[in-house]
Amino acid sequence: MLPLSGLRVIAVEQYGAGPFGTLFLANLGAEIIKIEDISHGGDVARTVGPYFIKGEKSDNSSLFFQGLNHNKRSLSLNLTSREGQEILHRLVATADGVTGNLRGDVPEKLGITFDALKKVNPKIVCAHLTAFGRSGERASWPGYDYPMQAEAGYFKLTGEPDGPPTRCGLSLVDLSTGVAMALGLVSGIFSARETEKGRDIDISLFDNALYNLNYVAMWQLNAGHNQHRQPRSAHFSLTPCQLYRTKDDWIYLMCNKEKFWTELCKAIEHPELTTDSRFLDFKTRLKNRDQLTEILDMILSKKTTNQWLKLFSSRVPAAPIYDVEQALTNPFVTENGKIQSMYDDNGKQIKILAPPIRCDKEMPEFKQAPTMGQDNFDILSQLGYSETEIKQLKSNGII
Repeated sequence: MLPLSGLRVIAVEQYGAGPFGTLFLANLGAEIIKIEDISHGGDVARTVGPYFIKGEKSDNSSLFFQGLNHNKRSLSLNLTSREGQEILHRLVATADGVTGNLRGDVPEKLGITFDALKKVNPKIVCAHLTAFGRSGERASWPGYDYPMQAEAGYFKLTGEPDGPPTRCGLSLVDLSTGVAMALGLVSGIFSARETEKGRDIDISLFDNALYNLNYVAMWQLNAGHNQHRQPRSAHFSLTPCQLYRTKDDWIYLMCNKEKFWTELCKAIEHPELTTDSRFLDFKTRLKNRDQLTEILDMILSKKTTNQWLKLFSSRVPAAPIYDVEQALTNPFVTENGKIQSMYDDNGKQIKILAPPIRCDKEMPEFKQAPTMGQDNFDILSQLGYSETEIKQLKSNGII
């Protein structure tokens, strides 16, 4: 069994950050019940294009939505209604956790906080992923990944020094905050099982974006160093660690230990560089990085990237510079199970990335993301609602 088998999580989630976090939980065996308000069209990610499963017109045909929500269940539910709250409470009584990625002032309004639910289930853990937190001057502010990158300093750390401020190519704040939320939830549940007392767990996009600054923040806070972008995506202090030109393209080298510098010099057949006074250690190489770049460009330009990769294999940390298609068709990816498949109701194959967390080679069974309200009948039946009551709830716009 997967490690989170038997764990039930109610996810009041939308778009990217929250769903990415619960996707990790789902792929580790947890049952994720996705709550969506049918009166607002459910998760907005259902409509996000521009790419959809070819020939499909259902509300789960968005490939964006499929990537974030496979292996989950869907319950359409109006949480602002009295009947919706009653259903939520019945569901919470059977659950271990509640997650949400909503604006900071919304969880309390929807009654998905620990204070609102502890009478129903004193062990329930409520994990809240918000833009700026649930309290303070920005609690009611909306927020998304890219503005967080801008305010947390990422734009001034990314790209070429003479270019415009640049964001990361991926929504790294959303993705990393989702994973952190999942960790917080599981940690809270672990504690609740020991103490029989639940709690609220909070994380915000802004706090996580700031926390990701890590050693760069340490440098500024304690040494007064205000780090800025470096040419060729270079590391801020380690050298050689950047892009270098080859005969046909680029290569990225990362000699983050002295032994790798020695191995690099051997591999390129220039061992004399290790005794050059300009390049004896990290400090001197950093001081003379421009000169070292010229030397390595000249040497590496004599062979193609693939030729160098074969020479560096298992000796020097090195990588080719791929676009997305090249990354996904890389034999190391295609021949090692890093791409998996699931199928829609019409038997069409949907390719997905395999979860990065592996559990003794055990892989979850991959199921397509649900249509909105797909699991209404099953979930409500389990909660004790009769078929007649379920039909009435649908008729009243509750589900």
